[in-house]
Amino acid sequence: MYSDEKSPAPVAASGDKKTIPVYERILELFEAEGVKALFGIPDPNFVHMFVAAEKRGWKVVTPHHELAAGMMAEAYARMNGTPALCIATLGPGIALASGSMMNSLVENSPVIYIGGQRARVTERRVRRGRIQFIQQEDLFKNSVKYSTSIEYADQTDEIIRHALRVCQSGTPGPVYIEYPSNVILQELDVPAALPPKDYRLVEPGADANMVAKAAELIKAAKCPILLVGHAVQCTRAGAKVKELADLMGCPVLQTSGGTAFIEGLEDRTFPYLFAEVADEIVAKSDVVVAIGTEIGEPVHFGRGYLWAEGNTDRTWINVELDPEAIGQNRPIEVPLVGDLRTVVPQLSAALKDSPRAEHPELQRWINEDKERLHALTLQDFSTDSGRVHTGQWVIESTKAMPENAIHVRDGGCTVIFTWTYLQSKPRDVIWNQNFGCLGTGLPYAVGACIADGGKRPVLFTTSDSAFLYHIGELEVVQRFNMPMVIVVAVDNAWGLEVGVYKRTFGHGNTTEPGVHWSKNVRFDKMAEALGCQGMYVEKGEDISKAVTEAFASGKPTVIHVPIDPVVNHGGNENLNTPNYDRFRTWYAEGQQ
Repeated sequence: MYSDEKSPAPVAASGDKKTIPVYERILELFEAEGVKALFGIPDPNFVHMFVAAEKRGWKVVTPHHELAAGMMAEAYARMNGTPALCIATLGPGIALASGSMMNSLVENSPVIYIGGQRARVTERRVRRGRIQFIQQEDLFKNSVKYSTSIEYADQTDEIIRHALRVCQSGTPGPVYIEYPSNVILQELDVPAALPPKDYRLVEPGADANMVAKAAELIKAAKCPILLVGHAVQCTRAGAKVKELADLMGCPVLQTSGGTAFIEGLEDRTFPYLFAEVADEIVAKSDVVVAIGTEIGEPVHFGRGYLWAEGNTDRTWINVELDPEAIGQNRPIEVPLVGDLRTVVPQLSAALKDSPRAEHPELQRWINEDKERLHALTLQDFSTDSGRVHTGQWVIESTKAMPENAIHVRDGGCTVIFTWTYLQSKPRDVIWNQNFGCLGTGLPYAVGACIADGGKRPVLFTTSDSAFLYHIGELEVVQRFNMPMVIVVAVDNAWGLEVGVYKRTFGHGNTTEPGVHWSKNVRFDKMAEALGCQGMYVEKGEDISKAVTEAFASGKPTVIHVPIDPVVNHGGNENLNTPNYDRFRTWYAEGQQ
């Protein structure tokens, strides 16, 4: 799915070879795919690679936890449109990174994990009590698409290329490569690295007859729509999708995983499930073009909930790279199997001579959604505690977001509030959709900033519980002087879990063990201790000004905002979390 759109390495003339160590050859092979960053903590297995990477102009990012390294790499892949490289030392290093392998698998992220290992002669000994050692490869096979080892130096090219091939073929995902220490310093006589098109299929197109059929259905439709998922952002294909949307004259619905707004389509884009206008659009749609989405639980498999209303016999056109995914979750009348970066332009070309007029109700939908967003800002945000209402926290934080900012999200209740109250339309949004994993936010923000080269501001909105997972990575933010503002909603609790206790046992019927913690934690002070700027804001109406000032300062900043714990978990009767009943429908099939 992901491929190189940068300048590929030149093909060497026949017989034109050079001598190069294995660790540097690995870097060359990644460079041919447009990758020039690595994430991980070096040790004797990798110090040579880290030195070589720095000399070659790579970004070398060393976090404070290997789990964070994998999440940083995942965000890099999403922002760069290429695979990403995560390094971890043998034993505990790769063990700590393994959680991010599972995350990358479920989030469909093409991260290549290279794990160190003892020399094979040592590993295969029959011994007890060995230091920093475990037999690793079999442990990770179920968490990756491909697991292997570089046993011999001359396997380097074929293994790295196959890893790059597998992680980008079909549904993208991670791979694991073991790198025994006896191979590290060996040398190879090799030609220049091949460009991707010479060893794998790059951006395949769809069947021409299917494209023509899809185009005819779109032309004849009364209300065609685009359902846009996360892969559109990850493949950096927004401009191509915009051309198609313009030719279709249609509204765009975002999946909850694909909440980045395409430049030029901001006004005609609506969130599925979390805006009333989107309900009407779904009901009236008769042709759905699904692009870059698995059509999974958060969109009710394209057949339940909202889709069960209105034109229930609507036709589905699905742009999907993985042929095995076609028709798994719902029937697909027109499968367009191929890379969306190729298929979407194919479809646009088929519509170019007969573009559709703008849907007659599109402007009304746009105006009604603007009114919805404005009405949210007029809500009474007073709370019994006097602390900030979570909805106001979202509004004030996001209305101050610079237009070109990257938005990173983390947390439970705070993310649910964000779906409803968001006041900006960011072109890049990174959060953990499929795995539902807390603590990804700060590593994601770092990886996104590295991929972007630190040129664009990053707004990271998070809850206190999620932020504490990897708060040590603030040192990385400070080290690279990232243009990042972090707004932390502090309720001194695992907010969603407080709500679970109340739903399960009723308000006041348990002590809610384990979900409340110290009220003396100060994130602004922690930020200062780690070299960043800290701010403390107690009034909701002051948040926007603080965010603006923090970005203007040019310093990475953490803003501590005390929020009302009762409002945050939905009230004592669990009735007040916005759209919570709709969020719960994601799990309806499992009766959870």
